[in-house]
Amino acid sequence: MKVEITVNGEPTTADVEPRLLLAHYLRENVGLKATNIGCDTTSCGACTVLVDGESVKSCTVLAVQTDQRSVTTLEGLSPEGGELHPMAKAFRSEHGLQCGFCTPGMVMAAVSLVEQNPNPTERDVREGLEGNLCRCTGYHNIVRAVLVAAGQDPDAEQRREAESDAVRTAPGFSTGEAGA
Repeated sequence: MKVEITVNGEPTTADVEPRLLLAHYLRENVGLKATNIGCDTTSCGACTVLVDGESVKSCTVLAVQTDQRSVTTLEGLSPEGGELHPMAKAFRSEHGLQCGFCTPGMVMAAVSLVEQNPNPTERDVREGLEGNLCRCTGYHNIVRAVLVAAGQDPDAEQRREAESDAVRTAPGFSTGEAGA
């Protein structure tokens, strides 16, 4: 079957088997290697790309399903030799990666998340990325990176909680409860 897919702003055309997965199309037909294949079951998110701006797991999308559509991979976020995308910069500055296998999919999911919710809370980020697994980082720095890329202060919630705790434990503070 012939498909015409715009990948990272460039038109691509190929004759493909109807069962060819988008992840394989991107890696084998287009030669883009950032889209990793980790599970083939949508469990890990390493293959996440944007299709018409929406994050999808390309290991369960057929290439023919993206015919006449636009696909963006990690390589498409930053032009070759150009400046890194703000999300990729934040992942680097906040140490949101270790081995790097999940990073392309995590960055793509985070870009989509911030597009949909430009002012996410820590909870929004954690919930928004729960379909993307990382076995190395423990997510703390990934969440920080997404908040930084969204222009948020990743430490603001902790400071508010600490200030609130300090007020509650201050001498003379009353909760208004009987016996307090």
